[in-house]
Amino acid sequence: MAFFEGKNMTAGYDNGPDIITSCNLNADRGEIVAILGPNGAGKSTAMKVLLGLLSLKSGNVIIGGEDISKLTTQDRVKKGISFVPQTKNVFSDLTVRENLEVGAFLRMGNIENVIEDIFDLFPILYEKKSQIVGELSGGQRQQVALGRALMMKPSVLMLDEPTAGVSPIVMDELFDHIIKIKKNNVAIIMVEQNAKQALSISDRGYVLVTGKNKFDGSGKDLLNDPEVRRSFLGV
Repeated sequence: MAFFEGKNMTAGYDNGPDIITSCNLNADRGEIVAILGPNGAGKSTAMKVLLGLLSLKSGNVIIGGEDISKLTTQDRVKKGISFVPQTKNVFSDLTVRENLEVGAFLRMGNIENVIEDIFDLFPILYEKKSQIVGELSGGQRQQVALGRALMMKPSVLMLDEPTAGVSPIVMDELFDHIIKIKKNNVAIIMVEQNAKQALSISDRGYVLVTGKNKFDGSGKDLLNDPEVRRSFLGV
C-alpha cells in the first residue's frame, strides 16, 4: 500500500458526465509522481478529488492507511496535504515573508524554524524576504508559492502545472527545487504539460486519457515507451 492513494476514483461536476472513471493514482513519501495527458484528460479533476475540492461518486482517497474520502479540504490539509495551484498561488500585495507566514495559518507554535528551513531551501527568498511578491519574477513567485505550501510541513505536496509560463532555464531551476523537496521525505504529485522534462525527474508517472489510466510506470520506462513518446512526448 502506498502512502497516498486515490483508488478507483470516479467523479464529475454536478449532474454532468464523469470526468475521471475508475482512476488510480498513488505516491510514496520521498517520491515524485507525474500526472500527464492531453487537455481534457481529467488531470486537474483528479487533483481536485485528492484535495477534496470535488466529491467522489465512487472510490477512495487514503493517506497513511486512513480513508479521508469524506473529509473537507481543510481537514485534509491538517492531515498533511498541501497544494500549489497553477494560478493565484501567492498574495501579490504581501512581502515574501508575509506570504510564508500566511502559509502557516493552521500551524501551532513558533514558525521561525520553519521559515529558516524555507530560506535554506530557497536562498533567493531570504534575499527577497522584505520585497513585495508582485515585484518578483515569475520563477521567484513560484518559489514563494512552493515555500508557502511547505510551511505546514506536509507529507504530500500536490503541484498543478508548476512550470507553466516560465522559461526553460527557470523550469529547470524549479524542477531542481522540487527534487530537493522530495529529499525531505515528501510525496510529490504534479500535473505537468512539459511531459518529457517532468518524467525525467519523476520516479513514476501516470498518463490519463479521457479520465482513465492509459499508461503508468517509472519515469524512465514511460520516457522510453514508443507509444507514449509518439502520442504524448512529440518524439
